[in-house]
Amino acid sequence: MKTQVKGNQLIIERTLLVSQERLFQAFTTSEELENWWGPEGWQTKNKRFEFEPGGHWHYCMKCEDQAQGDFYGMESWGLGQFKEIHAPEKFSYQDMFSDEEGNVNTDLPAMEIEVEFIPADGGTKYVATTTLDSAEALEKMLEMGMVEGFNSQMNRLEQYLAK
Repeated sequence: MKTQVKGNQLIIERTLLVSQERLFQAFTTSEELENWWGPEGWQTKNKRFEFEPGGHWHYCMKCEDQAQGDFYGMESWGLGQFKEIHAPEKFSYQDMFSDEEGNVNTDLPAMEIEVEFIPADGGTKYVATTTLDSAEALEKMLEMGMVEGFNSQMNRLEQYLAK
C-alpha cells in the first residue's frame, strides 16, 4: 500500500489482483462490504445502504477481538452520503462519524472521499483520495490511526477477494 499526504489530502493506493468490475462490486454491495469493511477484528453491519447519488450508507463497526483490549466491544458508527457514481471506474462520497440514529458527530471531521478503480497489470489499482477541511483535521485523523486501520481493512479485502 502506498500512502501520500498533500496538504489536507491523504492519497492511498493499492493494487489488487481482481478485475475492475469485481473490485467495484466489493465496494458497492452492502452484503459484500459487511464481509470485509473495517480493521481486522472488527465486524461491520449496515443499517442502511443506498448506493445511488444522494443515497446514504449508515453503518456500525464493532470490535469482536478480545485481544484488542479496551477496544473489545466498542462500536464506531459512520454515516456516508454518496455523491457521484461512475461504474465501474469511480465513486465519491462524504463520510462522517455518527451515532446509532445517524446524528453526525461534529467533534470529528467529515471526509470527502473519491475512490477510483484503474485497470493495472493483472488486476486493478485502487486509489482513494480523502480530503478534509484542513491539514490540521487530517493530522488529527492520522494520529487516530487512519492509515493503519485502512491498511488492515485492505488486508481483509484482499483475503475476502481471494476466497
